[in-house]
Amino acid sequence: MELGFFTMPLHPPGANHADTLEADLKQLIYLDQLGYSEAWIGEHYTAEWENIPAPDLLIAQALGVTSQIRLGTGVTCMPNHDPFSIAHRIAQLDHMSRGRFNWGVGSGGFPGDLHVNGFDPRTGANREMTRQAVELVLQLWKDPKPGIYKSEWWDFNIPEPEDDIALRVHMKPYQNPHPPIGVAGVSPKSETLTMAGERGWLPMSINFVSEHILRSHWTAIEEGASRAGKSADRSNWRIAREVVVADSSTEARKQALSGTLARDMECYFLKLLPRSKMMGLLKIDPNMPDSDVTVEYLVDNIFIVGSPEEVTEKLSSLDESVGGFGTLMAMGHEWVPEGFWKTSMGLLKEEVMPKLKTLGR
Repeated sequence: MELGFFTMPLHPPGANHADTLEADLKQLIYLDQLGYSEAWIGEHYTAEWENIPAPDLLIAQALGVTSQIRLGTGVTCMPNHDPFSIAHRIAQLDHMSRGRFNWGVGSGGFPGDLHVNGFDPRTGANREMTRQAVELVLQLWKDPKPGIYKSEWWDFNIPEPEDDIALRVHMKPYQNPHPPIGVAGVSPKSETLTMAGERGWLPMSINFVSEHILRSHWTAIEEGASRAGKSADRSNWRIAREVVVADSSTEARKQALSGTLARDMECYFLKLLPRSKMMGLLKIDPNMPDSDVTVEYLVDNIFIVGSPEEVTEKLSSLDESVGGFGTLMAMGHEWVPEGFWKTSMGLLKEEVMPKLKTLGR
C-alpha cells in the first residue's frame, strides 16, 4: 500500500487567499520531504470553503519546490473548461513536471459551479459533457485533425497546417500517450468507476463512504475492466480517508472531535451533503436518521483515528474488508495546530505504513 494525499483544500469562508495558498503549498512541500507518493488538489469556483479555482497553477508552483511527489488535479472539472484550451494547459503542465503529473478529471458536483456554466445536475448533462470533452482532449493529443469542432458545449476551429511558418496544433503531453488519468467515484456501483475499469484509468473512492459502498466501487471497476476484456489491478485503486494519528488514541480522538477536521465536517460537509441527498453515503445502516450522522459517529465508524497501533489495525481491517487497494489518500485540512498535524502525517508515513508492509498490506 502506497501513501498519498488528497486536499480540496478546505479553509473557512473569509480566509485570506494569499495566506491559504501559501499554507497549501507548504503542506505539499512537507509531504514531499516525508516521502508521500502523490498529492491531488481540488478545483472549485464558487465554493468558498474549497477555495482553489486553478489547481494547475498551484501544481506548477509546487513542482519547483518539490522533488519526488507526483502531483495531480483532483479533479479538473470539465464543465468549467473549453476542451481545446484545457488540452493545452494540461499538456504544458505535464512537460513542466517532466512526467511527475497525474490528470484527474470529473464532471463537477458543487451546485454553484454547475450553475455558472449553465448545467442542471438533475439532467446529467454535465456528465455527458465530461465524457465527450475528455474523449476530445485525448483525440487532440493523438491526432488534431483540422476542421470545425462544434457541440452543444463548445465551438472552435483547428486550422490547416502551414509548414513554412510551422503553424499547427502541436502540443502533446510529456508522458506517452498522456498522463495517468484518475476519476473519483462517489455513489454505489459508480458508473464513473466502471468507466475507469473499462479505460484503464486510476479509480479513486472518496473519503467518507462506508465500507459496503467501497466494496461496490471495486465491483464497478471489475465490471468495467471485464467489459473491455481486461483484468482490474487493485494496485491502481485509491481510497481516500480521514486519518488522524497521535501518540495516544485519546489525543488523536480529541483532535479529531474538536479540531479543524470536526470544524470542516460540522460547518460545511454536514450542511452540504443533505442538499444533494448524499447523507446515505455516510451511513453504515441505511435506516439510521440523518441526525445520527455526527462527527462523533464518523470518527467511530468511518474515519481512521487513533495511535499508530490502532490506525495500523484499522487500515489493515479496511484493506481486508475491501479485498485490497493500492494507495491510501490521507485527506487535507488546515494544519492547526501545525505541530500536531505534521506529527500526524509523519507518524502515518514513518510508523503506520512500515507496520502495514510487515503485515503484507
